[in-house]
Amino acid sequence: MKSLARSIRVLLLLLLGAFIAPPLARAHVGSKDVFEQVDAGPYKLFVTIRTPTVIPGVATVEVRSSGATVKNIHITPLPITGEASKHPPTSDPMTSSTADPAFFTGSIWMMASGSWQVRFEIAGDAGPQIASVPVPAVALSTLKMQHGLGITLGILGVFLVVSMAGIVAAAVRDARLEPGAIPSPNRRRRAILATAGSLVVMALLIWGGATWWNVEAASYALDVYHPMAVTPSLSGNTLDLNVQPYDGGKQRSSRSNKDFLPDHGHLMHLYAIREPEMDAVFHLHPVLTSAGDFRMSLPSMPAGNYKLYGDIVHANGFPETLVSTITVPVDMPGGPLGADDASGSPQPLSQGQLGNSYKLPDGYVMVWDRPSTVSSNTAYAFRFHLLDANGKPATDVQPYMGMAGHAAFVKTDGTVFAHTHPEGSAAMAALMLANDNTDSHASDHAAMNGAMSMDMTAHNEPLSSTVEFPYGFPSSGPYRIFVQMKHGTTIETGVFDVVVP
Repeated sequence: MKSLARSIRVLLLLLLGAFIAPPLARAHVGSKDVFEQVDAGPYKLFVTIRTPTVIPGVATVEVRSSGATVKNIHITPLPITGEASKHPPTSDPMTSSTADPAFFTGSIWMMASGSWQVRFEIAGDAGPQIASVPVPAVALSTLKMQHGLGITLGILGVFLVVSMAGIVAAAVRDARLEPGAIPSPNRRRRAILATAGSLVVMALLIWGGATWWNVEAASYALDVYHPMAVTPSLSGNTLDLNVQPYDGGKQRSSRSNKDFLPDHGHLMHLYAIREPEMDAVFHLHPVLTSAGDFRMSLPSMPAGNYKLYGDIVHANGFPETLVSTITVPVDMPGGPLGADDASGSPQPLSQGQLGNSYKLPDGYVMVWDRPSTVSSNTAYAFRFHLLDANGKPATDVQPYMGMAGHAAFVKTDGTVFAHTHPEGSAAMAALMLANDNTDSHASDHAAMNGAMSMDMTAHNEPLSSTVEFPYGFPSSGPYRIFVQMKHGTTIETGVFDVVVP
């Protein structure tokens, strides 16, 4: 009977859904959804892809179209690289809103973890077009069964076990009796033995089911995303970031520390933000000196503890944000900022919330067109303007690493970090791979470097003084936004605060 009791407890735990893992970072910390502005010929699409937290799972896709009129959109999920990327499955149609024909919704199954893309086949007044948006699809957790449902299923399970034992006992004791006859003592003994035997068999079945479940759960846990480990070390002002490969036991979950692609001309974009006041921020670019070893000489930095967020992109287009911390001592020597590096010194969080206008050190001003209301899990195109010292739109805006600007949306408790661009939240290297028609060159680092170089030198004329960043806050709470734009040879960092209800 003790064995039976243990087996019933196993059954209850099994039905209650035993474990859950916390959400982890991948492309961005705590911000799993993808926001992208897509130019597909004459069609302009604002794309939101809400990825599932478990794989296999369903991703929901929303598209707001502008430009030429879009009549219909079909969407297809497929890997960015590899043989499977050449053989897409049948596409699924998106549904246009009856109230707003320019708004489309749809859903797709993401069947395996890895570096995926959603391909958009667009049909409209200006003819057909195709564009792709990269999506890092990973399991972030296991699903936890609802408490009430688990209790209900546990009670039903116990009821079934007891009922089955009762059926066996009745069959052995009464099946061959004439109507109205009373079972003999021998039949009662046989019924008791049969009941005990059936309980033992059912206990073994439950134990076997629990063992199978644990094996399957352990196998699935290998697919739950774990970021690559990074170990920082600081000697003088030389920072070393040692990135270890991740072996998940499965090919699709393992990641190398030797396959990084340049994104905006750099293999790593490193944000260093001083804690807890967030009153110093640096956007830096360490250099890969050997497999997994990024190194750089830090510039002059105020002493204190810094949270580090390092963005990298693998050869298959899968992006990751690696998180670590360092302590900068008071006497650390510092050098100048690199050509693409930027810094900012906003007021500490404890001194109150920053407003919609941020005065920059050289007299320029950055202004945020803050929406009248901001809510979580809602897609926005956040707009910022750069004004000169006379309060006029800046006329000398230049590309900053090939873009009109860069932004980092950071929750003040460090649980959310998203480095985004005017095109969206996807890494440019992944976006280029997803839209590359010649997949055979997808892992060619030299070709990617060349493409990025052309991207950064394509703009010879000053850019608009206005820049937009597609993004949606994943949760409520206070955030600090760091926006970088370049005018002339000066890289500015504007800083803004927002509390998301």
